[in-house]
Amino acid sequence: MAGIDGRRMSSDGKLNETEFLTTREVAELLRVKERKVYDLAAAGEIPHRRITGKLLFPRAELTAWIDGTGPGAIRAARPPVIAGSHDPLLDWAVRESACAMAMLVNGSRDGLDSFAAGQAAAAGLHIPEDEGWNVRSVSALGLRDAVLVTWASRQRGLLVSRDATSQITGIKDLRGRRVILRQPSAGASALFDILLSRAGLSPEDLEPSPALARTESDAAAAVAAGEADAALGIEAMASRFGLPFRPLLQENFDLLIDRHAYFTPPIQTLLRFARTGPFLAKAEAMGGYDVSDLGTVRWLSP
Repeated sequence: MAGIDGRRMSSDGKLNETEFLTTREVAELLRVKERKVYDLAAAGEIPHRRITGKLLFPRAELTAWIDGTGPGAIRAARPPVIAGSHDPLLDWAVRESACAMAMLVNGSRDGLDSFAAGQAAAAGLHIPEDEGWNVRSVSALGLRDAVLVTWASRQRGLLVSRDATSQITGIKDLRGRRVILRQPSAGASALFDILLSRAGLSPEDLEPSPALARTESDAAAAVAAGEADAALGIEAMASRFGLPFRPLLQENFDLLIDRHAYFTPPIQTLLRFARTGPFLAKAEAMGGYDVSDLGTVRWLSP
């Protein structure tokens, strides 16, 4: 029978616990720490009940909240698109998993704008910040119903042409060299500006290629074809094109995902595939990837 507040009771008057989830169960479902679940409940952002001092979460209401049909949910469905920066491993996983997602690649900043405008279910980001990657840039937009999760840590450095192998060992050696640049909206472009400044250089000290590289593979292909002496790229592309590689740093490549889209088949299919043996083998074979933290929540909107 139903209790005074509508909760279902058993014949002996006890609460039917199967209709409620604990904070630990909700944390596992949302892939966040229990502390975050307590914070969401305290802010009234998630359906919950406090019963005899215990925090419980009505299964039906929580499901509606996740599905986007509960109070405060975004009801307009986002297109099954991953916008933002290019990542070769993500590109491969989207195709191989048959997750029915489309890729719209034009740089991290462009992806962030597309996501904020509701034009994508997710965005791939690697925006350099004073203390890390992506989190400050995402939180500054005041987004709601979004989560930022780790996709991979990538080894970033210089892709060098075979003819310039002995002359280019680091950023300082790029003065007067032919360099492939990325589009202004790319995270690699922002990072390159930072690295040039630290080395006491500016874009005016380089001989830029007339064409921009819009993906990691485009940058590597241009260097391999002899169109430039160097480009800022990732180790995976150096391996693929047989180019000398000068490692500089590890960067975070994250996925910003709409909360409703997170639990839909396309995103879940992709994330499940990213935990399989073939995916892990591919990441290792490509080189320069650390996917040990894949799926870890780095930021969760209010």
